[in-house]
Amino acid sequence: MTKIAALFPGQGSQAVGMGQDVADRWPVAAEVFAAVDRSLDFQLSALCWQGPEDQLRLTENTQPALLAHSAAAWAVLAAGGLRVEAVAGHSLGEYSAIVAAGGLEVAEAAKTVRQRGRLMQEAVPVGQGAMAAILGLDDEIVVEICAAETASGQEVVVAANFNSPGQIVIAGASGAVERASITCKDRGARRTVSLPVSAPFHSPLMAPAREGLKPTLEALAFDVLDVPLYRNIDAEPVQDPSAVREGLIRQVDSPVLWSETVQRLIADGFDTFVEVGTGQVLSGLVRRLDRKMTTFAAGTAEGIEKVLTELVS
Repeated sequence: MTKIAALFPGQGSQAVGMGQDVADRWPVAAEVFAAVDRSLDFQLSALCWQGPEDQLRLTENTQPALLAHSAAAWAVLAAGGLRVEAVAGHSLGEYSAIVAAGGLEVAEAAKTVRQRGRLMQEAVPVGQGAMAAILGLDDEIVVEICAAETASGQEVVVAANFNSPGQIVIAGASGAVERASITCKDRGARRTVSLPVSAPFHSPLMAPAREGLKPTLEALAFDVLDVPLYRNIDAEPVQDPSAVREGLIRQVDSPVLWSETVQRLIADGFDTFVEVGTGQVLSGLVRRLDRKMTTFAAGTAEGIEKVLTELVS
């Protein structure tokens, strides 16, 4: 029997035009974008659909934009009868997952992630932090290299995103990231790629952002989730508001255990994954872990129609 989980993408998948065909096709999606516009008191929807791209790439805009697209697509899927038994989101996507699971209203979530984006950007001056993808090297070796680099000097670098076997993102001070990347290549990494991001997300350098966001998250009234959320910080399924809140606070400067999260979902019997929002990155990561899994990308009108046709009886 099919067991479905919904996955929600994080920063990096944004693109001008995101969600416009969905909002044009379904009024329920258009209302989600309108609710976010009202909550932020500016036309985020216009930025999503028309750009300019450099403004969309600003972290404080990117995060609510991705949330709005995911929430709009989810509203259509839910109205169409899609039912899932769990949710998970990559970094920022954890907020979208919580909205989909009934834990938070989209307007409150949008205001929160806009603040989150601003705090993350302000935590480290532009140019002083960096992130890089390390491809084709065992997790343990990457962790060891980062630990040795951090221990050798004054700068921090850590494994920040465990995306899939052989694909890890490291983050920290720019010089430490560069040196660790070179060492990874020397130790056998197939490739290292500097990422075009404005801050070293999910590293200890984000501690000021965590502390800045903590009062906002503590003040939010979360509802008990309708289905379990598999958390970034430990891949554990939770529904209780206090556990959801704790996960959001800790994930700001903690690694994203995405590979472990998907493996836990598969171990718990999930065999079908619907990626809700912009892009198909998470679908690709699921297939890298287990090619037997069925994946759908539900970010466009065409993708949503396919999900509703094939998964809703």
